Amino acid sequence: MLKLERVSKNYRVGAFGRTSLRAVRDVTFELRPGEVVSLIGESGSGKSTIGRMILRLIQPTSGAITFEGTDITGLRGAGLKGYYRHAQGVFQDPFSTYNPVFRADRVFAMIRQSYFPDMKDEQWRERVAEAVASVNLNPDLVLGKYPHQLSGGQLQRLLVARALLLDIKLLVADEIISMLDASTRIDVLNLLADLKERGLAVLFITHDLSLGNYLSDQTVILRRGAVVERGTTEKVFGDPRHPYTRMLLASVPRLGTRWEDLPVPESVGQEGDAPLEEVEEGHFVAHFDPSDVHNGRVA
Repeated sequence: MLKLERVSKNYRVGAFGRTSLRAVRDVTFELRPGEVVSLIGESGSGKSTIGRMILRLIQPTSGAITFEGTDITGLRGAGLKGYYRHAQGVFQDPFSTYNPVFRADRVFAMIRQSYFPDMKDEQWRERVAEAVASVNLNPDLVLGKYPHQLSGGQLQRLLVARALLLDIKLLVADEIISMLDASTRIDVLNLLADLKERGLAVLFITHDLSLGNYLSDQTVILRRGAVVERGTTEKVFGDPRHPYTRMLLASVPRLGTRWEDLPVPESVGQEGDAPLEEVEEGHFVAHFDPSDVHNGRVA
């Protein structure tokens, strides 16, 4: 359904924009209906940049992003509005999404104005109530409230309900639980799992390996804007082949283990663009020079 082919993004930086920063490098992967793909990497790895390109908030420098066979990078006007009917995003900070002087459900009114201007009031209220109930919220308790009267988890679920008012097929979830407390996170994760069961495709962007492992069917590991390993989550987490993936997994703290008892993770020097090789069916790993692998910090 969604396919990225050799997508790159360069930014002009420095005085007068004389220097080019390559934030994303030749990224290729795809997302199918009813599938959750986790995009995992440390801060600065290009995860959110990829999400913003998929949502057409920024344009890629090169490569193609297609949705149901249509290249979205050239969409304008009605074509772009039609794309947003099927693809929506939910982002890290739910509080910054809402205007504190308006009621939280004003985000629903904006959808109605753009996509359902002729729908009758009673029909619209029923549609909103169904969407809110579908994300495990009581409409009577959250509709008509101001953002400060709701929790972060409730606000995030209202944003998912907003997306469900449309004929959504793709949800880009960019670090949507990183600002939530532990008791609320599992509710939002279970909601994403429920959306998957309904046939929605979810791109789950996170830096937390455990969350990606809990939720996803496929995993894409990013390092410095490039894919170093991708495949089924079972294979990537169960048999990591790239030293950077192994380093990430070794860095996860474990209950009952002191920090000083944890193994020193492997790391790799700064590699250039590396092609992906299929090491087993459905499991791809970027080529690396074994001589670059050493103990210590990531160079």
